[in-house]
Amino acid sequence: MNSSAPATPQASDAIPTTQRAAVLHAAHDVRIQERPVPTPAGDEVLVRVTSVGVCGSDVHFFHDGRLGDWSVDEPLVLGHESGGVIVAVGADVDATRVGERVSIEPQHPSHTSAETLRGEYNLDPDMQFYAVPGTDGAFQQYVTIQSHFAFAIPDTVSDEAAALMEPLSVAIATARKAGIQPGSRVLIAGAGPIGIVTAQVARAFGATDIIVSDLAEARRETALSFGATRVVDPAAGGSADLGGPVDAFIDASGAAPAVLSGIRAVRPGGRVVLVGMGIDELALPISYIQNLELTITGVFRYANTWPAAIALVAAGRVDLDRMVTGRFGLDRVVDALESTSDPTTIKSIVTPNS
Repeated sequence: MNSSAPATPQASDAIPTTQRAAVLHAAHDVRIQERPVPTPAGDEVLVRVTSVGVCGSDVHFFHDGRLGDWSVDEPLVLGHESGGVIVAVGADVDATRVGERVSIEPQHPSHTSAETLRGEYNLDPDMQFYAVPGTDGAFQQYVTIQSHFAFAIPDTVSDEAAALMEPLSVAIATARKAGIQPGSRVLIAGAGPIGIVTAQVARAFGATDIIVSDLAEARRETALSFGATRVVDPAAGGSADLGGPVDAFIDASGAAPAVLSGIRAVRPGGRVVLVGMGIDELALPISYIQNLELTITGVFRYANTWPAAIALVAAGRVDLDRMVTGRFGLDRVVDALESTSDPTTIKSIVTPNS
């Protein structure tokens, strides 16, 4: 997140003036290029990136050159799940932060937008977000971020877990919206990375029945090893055998049939949370929703989640390290992006400085 604001950064050691970055120019066109190392503005820190998770949004941009209303019309550095080490700070940041290992919340909202003032800064319409057209992401060696969005992590938390605090934050925001509490029964559609980490968060929040639905047997087996109490195959009619209505349904699949069947699995007064990407429009059973007084909402990123994410990982309540199934250097970013098509892949990591 570069800025032209003047700053007098304080650094630990000599920092190079240029860096290597994996730059997306168009669909399926990623090039390793030399770019300037950014200078942190007064309220920013410069982070040497250690690990970056590959997200579904990165994959969409790579394959299609677009995602929803966003289009890659100019070169873009992907990657927004990231962590690293602070190597320099802006003039207004405490110099003792140099050397801190941090997890990055990849957002830069307006300080004065109505959304930020309500505490919903993730909904700021002018948000600058890593790896969304207009703001470069972390598939590069160095990045800048406002200091309050660089969260110190304890020594017991790995570099890879630091990066994966981002998808964990999605899961925390989802669980909060779903109203998960001790004793909750939860149905999660989709056993990809978000479904898996959401199952872990549901367990940490006290859910006692965590049912995960997925078409792929390998992903269902993975879900069982990460906290699901049961798994079902929707193609075999498994979604009809849930043992009664659930308190909350979370869609992490982006599949229309999963959303429609999930809505009908929720108890009266229950909640439906849509987090998976894939559906632009869908006809809903409105009278059913009205008669059962269901609450249906979406999740768009997160707000105020990083402290909880770090605490859950540090306490061993969520295991992010075990989710990592592949590691790739910067020269192999394309391989990392393509690895997500393998149903045995949970999360691939890019290490820009290795």
